[in-house]
This record gives sequence, C-alpha cells and structure tokens, in this order.
Amino acid sequence: MSVANGTESPVYVMVSALDAGHLTLPDYLFVAGADPETRTTVPSLSFLIQHPSSPPSRSGNVTNIVFDLGIKRDLSGYPTAQQQHIAERRPLVTDPDCSTSLREGAGDDESGKELLDPGKDVDFVILSHVHWDHVGTPSDFSTATFVVGSGTLDLLIHGAGPNYPAELFNDDELPVYRTVELPPSRRHDHDFHVYYGGPNYPVHTPTPTNTLAKLPSLADKWSWQPFGAFPRTIDFFGDKSIYVIDSPGHIYGHVNLLVRTGERKYVYLGGDCCHDTRILSGEQGIAEYDDGRGGTRSVHVHTGLAKRTLVEIDRGVSQLREDMDVEVVLAHDKGWRERNRHRFWPGRL
Repeated sequence: MSVANGTESPVYVMVSALDAGHLTLPDYLFVAGADPETRTTVPSLSFLIQHPSSPPSRSGNVTNIVFDLGIKRDLSGYPTAQQQHIAERRPLVTDPDCSTSLREGAGDDESGKELLDPGKDVDFVILSHVHWDHVGTPSDFSTATFVVGSGTLDLLIHGAGPNYPAELFNDDELPVYRTVELPPSRRHDHDFHVYYGGPNYPVHTPTPTNTLAKLPSLADKWSWQPFGAFPRTIDFFGDKSIYVIDSPGHIYGHVNLLVRTGERKYVYLGGDCCHDTRILSGEQGIAEYDDGRGGTRSVHVHTGLAKRTLVEIDRGVSQLREDMDVEVVLAHDKGWRERNRHRFWPGRL
C-alpha cells in the first residue's frame, strides 16, 4: 500500500475514540501531593485514524490506523510476573476491548452490522509504547503493519533495567516480520545521553530485508525533523496529515501523534506523556516515590526528561494554537471520555 505524497492540497484525517478497557490507578503514584487513599478508575483509550488513500487501501478509500490497543481482553495473556501488578489495578474492565469497539462501535445500533474487522480492515497499528495497558491483543490485527518507537522489540525481549525486567513482557508480543521501529532519536545533552545512552537502553532493531510490513512510499526517508515548535517529528505519510512526535521519558520508545482533522483543527494524542490533565496544565507535578532500592522514582523511566517532554508539548501546541484549534487527549483521561461519548467510533472527534 502506498499513498500520494507531496500533494498541494491539505490532507485531513478522521479520528474516532475507541474504548479499550479500564484500570484503576492510585492517584498518589501519579500526581504529586495526591491523597494516598484515592483511587480512580480510568480508561485506556485507543483511537481509530482514517486517512484518505490513493490508491485505496484494503478497506476501500481510506487507510485505517489504530493508535494504541489498550488492555488485553484475556488477562491470562500477560506474563506471570505482570499479574501481581495487574491485580493492584482492579477494578479492571476488559469488555469492550479495542477489537470489539472497532467491530461494534459505541452506538445503540442493534442491527448487528460489523463496522470494521480488525484482522482485515486495519492497515497500521501505531503503539505509543508497550506497557501492559496499551499493548492490547496484537494477534487480532493479523494483517496490519505495526509501527513502534526505536528499541521496542529489544525491550520486549530483554527488558530495560530493574524497573522493567524482561519477565514483565511477552517476547513474542508483536509480529516481528510485520513490525517496524521508527528511527532512533538522538540529542547531545545530559538528559538525552542518560536516557538513550545508558546501560538499560534497548538497542534499535532494523527492519529485516524479508519484512512483510507495508509502509507509506516515503517511509525509507523517515527522519526526525522539527515541525513548528515540536523539535522531533516524523511526517508519517509525507503529506502533513499525521506527525509522529518523539516524546521520551515515560518508557523507551514512547511516541505521541499529532493529526490534522480539518483546515484549522489538530488533535494531539498524548499517550502516557502524563497521566492526569492537572500535570499537563502545570497545576500539579509528577509524583515521585520510594523505588525500593534506596532512591526515588516516578512512573517514568526518566522523570526529568518526561518533564521536558511536557514542556515541548506545551510549546508545540501553544504555537499551533496561535492559528489553529488543538485538542489534546491523554490515554487515561476519564473526564474526556465522559464528556465525549458521542465522538467514539463511529462518531468522530
């Protein structure tokens, strides 16, 4: 599959939210100064992005992209070492998962018509990262090309240091011959050196020559370039409709998406850049707590770099907002989900 590139006319995409499970988070592990007794059940959102394709993709006149897959519907599919952590995130909701949401949508239509078949109609799955509540059930997407951040495949096999041992991951989680890692991202300053150059950093896995991945025609030219005030982005289709945003700090390979949905409208899909809108707004900070080894940690691999990513997001979004409407959606935003049920597939953002 390929798409037209370098077009003169602006290209817009359609975005729909997808229910992909719920989990319960202790606020004090995420938000500085939060009540240690407060626990909040939040969504793990996925998104369907429909890009106008030329020539048409397998599903007609659009290319269907799913960003994040949420929680597995069968919790036994997680490794034994991950089960204790999952038990601490109850109550959990696994129905509907991402695949069910694609098939059935969120409306009240009882006709039984299947809207999208995950195994036939989805062209790409882009994962913000491979934490358990985002990786979902990749085997449902049996013909899709998976796109992940650099180091992701090595992370699944070897882990990344004491907080992310290999035992937490399924080493065969992703279909290796249909998975492509984005190019490595590098910057020459201390925080980036510690993050990218440290002993725990997973190595980049090049795309094998016998890959079955089907990529946009300009994918061989992908590189991290500035877009507006965002310092490191990849123009996914080469037509300025979907930008992958390098957003380091949370866990290796973490990326966000910036998608253009109209002449004056963008949607920024923030994944786990933070876990609460109060952190995004600057009202509250990122919580830090005892790491069990005589130090402190947060839910991010590198808290300082995660904070810098938030600054970069704020600058990039603020610049766009000088001329455009930009909506920012985090993966676990309970309030956004409750306010926007009409925008879940087949509804649109």
